[in-house]
Amino acid sequence: MSKPPIYWSKAVKFLSKDKIMRKLISRYKDKTLTTRKDIFLSLCKSIIGQQISVAAANSVYLKFKKECKGKINPKVVNVIKSSRLKKCGLSRQKVRGIKELAKKFVDKTFNPRVIKKMGDEEAILYLSELRQIGRWSAEMILLFTYNRSNIWPVQDIGLLRAISNNYKKSYLPPMSYVNRLKKRFSPYCSVATWYLWRSIDDEPIQY
Repeated sequence: MSKPPIYWSKAVKFLSKDKIMRKLISRYKDKTLTTRKDIFLSLCKSIIGQQISVAAANSVYLKFKKECKGKINPKVVNVIKSSRLKKCGLSRQKVRGIKELAKKFVDKTFNPRVIKKMGDEEAILYLSELRQIGRWSAEMILLFTYNRSNIWPVQDIGLLRAISNNYKKSYLPPMSYVNRLKKRFSPYCSVATWYLWRSIDDEPIQY
């Protein structure tokens, strides 16, 4: 893990203009958004966690990590047999996604270095070209691995539930209102998202 993003203090000051956000910022002073700076691991975790509970995802991830002998990197994953990965609790589609991901890293047909030079939307489209990586997964990578400051994942159920809870809106909140909040919180939607997540899960999320 690392230090908070360089924009964190400025973002907190900016977001505190919003009454609800100010309350959340005051309540959760203990931690901040961090990054593991390992895009391959983050992508693997993203694929593993799709459409299953957090507890189930953690269980599968630990088995996956054990299969990799603690070294989750493209070269290691590339040589592990698909049948071995399936025994970790991964579906056929997820095994295929992770194996293809490892191969693309090894043969350099996917280059994570170019993402730093891309705008958010361009980076989302680039990441979404990977098997098993859709818009939501790409947004999580930009938020947690690259610490982009203005990610507002409107497909995220946790974010929508947190908006409903904190801003006294019905569930699901109207998309017009979600977009209004995006405008209000820009250019620090990532920080607003993180605090809203904290309001429904006291343990900070990390992808």
